[in-house]
Amino acid sequence: MNNEGKRVTSTARKIKYMWLAKLFSAFLSVDIMIAFVFVGASVYFTEKQGLGNFKFDNYRAVYNEGNNTIYEAYSREDSNKKVRLFITNDLKSVTYQVIDNEGLHDVTSLDMVISILNTVVIWLLCIQLFILIGDLFTSARQIRRTLQPLNELAQTTSRLSNISFDESKVHSLEDAIAKISPTGPNGTLNTTDEDLKGLEAAINCLLERMRESYRQQSRFVSDASHELRTPIAVIQGYVNMLDRWGKEDETILNESIEAIKNESEQMKKLVEQLLFLARGDSGRNQLNFETFSLNDMLQEVYEESLMIDENHMYEFKGDSEAFVYADMSMLKQTARILVDNAAKYTLEKDVISLRCGINNEGISYFSVQDNGIGMKELDVGHVFERFYRSDVARDKKTGGTGLGLSIAKWIIEKHEGYFEVLSREEIGTRITVVLPLKNI
Repeated sequence: MNNEGKRVTSTARKIKYMWLAKLFSAFLSVDIMIAFVFVGASVYFTEKQGLGNFKFDNYRAVYNEGNNTIYEAYSREDSNKKVRLFITNDLKSVTYQVIDNEGLHDVTSLDMVISILNTVVIWLLCIQLFILIGDLFTSARQIRRTLQPLNELAQTTSRLSNISFDESKVHSLEDAIAKISPTGPNGTLNTTDEDLKGLEAAINCLLERMRESYRQQSRFVSDASHELRTPIAVIQGYVNMLDRWGKEDETILNESIEAIKNESEQMKKLVEQLLFLARGDSGRNQLNFETFSLNDMLQEVYEESLMIDENHMYEFKGDSEAFVYADMSMLKQTARILVDNAAKYTLEKDVISLRCGINNEGISYFSVQDNGIGMKELDVGHVFERFYRSDVARDKKTGGTGLGLSIAKWIIEKHEGYFEVLSREEIGTRITVVLPLKNI
């Protein structure tokens, strides 16, 4: 057996003996407690039966007489009436006696009780001894099995520490890393060295995450530039039209002013959403958590929607028991985004339903459901991505920026909640926000 194996065996043996010592102490404590309970119960019932009551100030004495141990008790109020227990020193016989002015009477043998008690004690001690012996032979194996991972770790560490340090491998690794472009499409680390395989895998995984982050940033910048370029181009076109004909033609003047206003509002909305996400990514968006009624918050959004959108019908079904611990303004913004998104893809006079409640797991939620055009199954997993479009023409028609659901996702993730999306083409979409229970 090597040194590591001996060390593990020695450690297992020490743990085994410590465990057996604790187990023996526990058994001994139980036995002593049982003995105290039995003696106390015997004293109580002896005095209760013989003296008619049990008092702590009763006179009590224990003394030897020949081969017997005698327990004697009497009331301080009536010393003529006494009770005695005659117990043989070999604990095989116990006699209960009552003595009063008329002499000795009510002599009762308790040998049967003592016999049963002795049997119980013997069985209890045998069981405890059996458990101790069983643990003596089995616990060491179990402890060694438990310590096996630590033993393997120690052996691996020992082998690694004995490996000679090869500086050429380090230089080879440095050269391979220097040739990799983090932003390149297919650059991976490959040193063909078996000892560096684990390190290669870790570095390649890191490079892939860096490339994915770079691709997302590039796509975000490209999409943001495209979104800003479109309204700027529209505004520039109407400005040129105003410059040519706007001074003489009032119709062109009014049309251009209205278009420039609309595009400016759209650009302002886009910039505000970009700033919100940028602040969120840098950790500068602060959330103020409080406990409030989800029912009341969603009802406010419902009433606002009725007031500002006359083209759709709205339904609300609440639950007064639904409470959350969240940032109310942020959560309300999420609900507004979902309602606005539903309205964009729902025909006029169709119904949009708002609902809140508590699910089967006791967690609060709210949902927005429409009867709109729905989504393809492939698109459902991407709807919360920034600037994602399943249909560019559709998004242009509705005037969306492609950032609303991304903002909603950021808000709900900060609340440690999640979305459930159910959508079918030409049937509609239901988006449910499930919120955590913490601190409520």
